[in-house]
Amino acid sequence: MPNRILTTLCGFAALFAFAAPAQAYWEYGHESVARIAWLQMRPDTRARVAALLRQGRLLETPDCPLATIEQASVWADCIKPLGDRFTYAYSWHYQNVDVCKPFDLKAACKDGNCVSAQIERNARLLADSKVPVREKVMALAFLTHFVGDLHQPMHAGDHADLGGNKVAASYGIIAGRTNLHSIWDGWLAERAISTPPAGPAALLAQVSPAERERIASGSVEDWSKEMWGKARDLAYQTLVGDPCGAGPVERQVMDEAKVRGLIPEVRQDVVEGGIRLAKLLDDALGPEGKAPGQKR
Repeated sequence: MPNRILTTLCGFAALFAFAAPAQAYWEYGHESVARIAWLQMRPDTRARVAALLRQGRLLETPDCPLATIEQASVWADCIKPLGDRFTYAYSWHYQNVDVCKPFDLKAACKDGNCVSAQIERNARLLADSKVPVREKVMALAFLTHFVGDLHQPMHAGDHADLGGNKVAASYGIIAGRTNLHSIWDGWLAERAISTPPAGPAALLAQVSPAERERIASGSVEDWSKEMWGKARDLAYQTLVGDPCGAGPVERQVMDEAKVRGLIPEVRQDVVEGGIRLAKLLDDALGPEGKAPGQKR
């Protein structure tokens, strides 16, 4: 009996040594993107964001508070169990742009029901001085979450498999219902962000002012194409090889070597999301009230 207990404990220890999952991406990853944005945005923008967050009660979602930007970053996921109140937003978290065809955002964003279109829409709402405060608070929460979503490659690229949700995979010894999408959402993102130098401030500190300016440039469509390319060239290929081929017959394993190779890439995705979110907020809440695609 003692040997059996020892074996079980060793198994759990090995699992957590490999994955160390404090929180999954839908919390830790989003919160990290939001904190990087908070650190990167201008002081006047930070004050305006804080003022909006103080009005979070206007959304009447007490179980999904918005007192901090980290809470705002997960609000769009937190409200999913509220049913009919927010079911209209379900398709706003992703865009199924086929990685085996030329990049085509329009086909994946019919009627604006995709993550990139909603990033632009919510930035416009924040920039519009005529929009009521309640709508601005909601726009802030949606925008903060959706920029994080876009910078998780499996929300930006797809091959008729629900962004990798249908691609069965194991993360080390963690198997069961695990798939390519959930690995990038959770285990891999948490491992990357918590790898020393760990945390949002450390990730941002490694990026020079010139590099931050480069990252913040471009359009939401440019960022979408970049992340779509990473879905194809990194997420799919690392695990299943050519996503446009026949595909593996057996469940693939994201082993330690693959994880180590992807850590720098995932850290880059998180810091890019934070810097770009800060840019959108600086523009929308600044004196000119700029939003993507608008000319002032």
